[in-house]
Amino acid sequence: MIKITDIACGYGFTVVATKSKDKNLKLFGCGLNSDSQLGYHDPRKKGNPLELVMSFVRIPLPVKHPSTQIKHLATGRAHTIVITDNEGAFTFGNNSFGQCGRGIVQEEDYQGKWFCHNIADLEGEKIMDAVCGQDHTKKILFSLPRLFLTESGKVYSCGWGADGQTGLGHLNNQETPCLVRGEIEGERIVKLSSAVDCVLAVSDKGDVFGWGNSEYGQISESEMQISTPRVLSQCKGVSRIVDVASGGSACTMLNDEGLVYSWGYGLLGQGPKVSRSMKPTLIPSTLFGQHQFNPKSKVESLIAGPCTFGAITNFGHLYMWGKNQYGQLGLGTVEDQPFPLKVAVGADVDKVCCGVDHTVVLSRHFVT
Repeated sequence: MIKITDIACGYGFTVVATKSKDKNLKLFGCGLNSDSQLGYHDPRKKGNPLELVMSFVRIPLPVKHPSTQIKHLATGRAHTIVITDNEGAFTFGNNSFGQCGRGIVQEEDYQGKWFCHNIADLEGEKIMDAVCGQDHTKKILFSLPRLFLTESGKVYSCGWGADGQTGLGHLNNQETPCLVRGEIEGERIVKLSSAVDCVLAVSDKGDVFGWGNSEYGQISESEMQISTPRVLSQCKGVSRIVDVASGGSACTMLNDEGLVYSWGYGLLGQGPKVSRSMKPTLIPSTLFGQHQFNPKSKVESLIAGPCTFGAITNFGHLYMWGKNQYGQLGLGTVEDQPFPLKVAVGADVDKVCCGVDHTVVLSRHFVT
């Protein structure tokens, strides 16, 4: 048996990481492969690579050492980032705006060939995590920020920057990862979140920082594009923040007491009558299963997709809310959900990844 250790889903595709001593059996994927975001697959070897992979296939990650293991996966709309324990990050797929961390090649044929780029380190530091934003439009391929988190808590970014989401002080595209400064400089960042073009970051002190699109008041009530990280004063005063999740038009945060707050615009988890909140507003803990017969239940982590949100409790229960056009909330319907509702997963949930059109759950018990 092969144990799945991480998951990620982009627009119409899913990748999974496994733990294996064989360097060729570590990464698998299925779904859309229009830009070789799942690698190059041409079973007939006639120059007609598959644009759609119907079942999981092996992605030949070019690691040098068999002992190398995958630590984390991240996917954008049409590209994939793989973080390893001792060989840095591997990126492949669409690189139209530098989102793979390499130079842009005009009119590059992403389907006809597969180029896997290796970022060994960032200014001598190991890469510990990566976050990819996605868009939720079908007509235009936007490539939103690619954020890398190093072992000392520094943030580097590349990719599309039209709304300031790279945090580099400008609105231009960035081909190679560059250090993000602003008010996070000198801080140790422990968590990053960006499902679309608004970025949130949490420091080890529990402060929340933000940059990028603020059209719905996610970062500032008066500015729509913020290209340099700044501390979010509206997130102070609710105990120490330990997690954040940034969606397309709304944000959520979690404090060390297990309380969840949301703000922005859309389905905020506060019921059908609340669609806008300029300041973080508490979502009642009872909606996450805490009550007099279950007083110890509390939220431990948050997840966001472009239009969806999720929360995982200490008992491994998953609650989701938001847009549900494709049934991605897993609630048995395609109706939008205005407040958190428990998903009948049937196992303890360890991790959830929310894509544009589907959701993937990693269980603590299921092994394939």
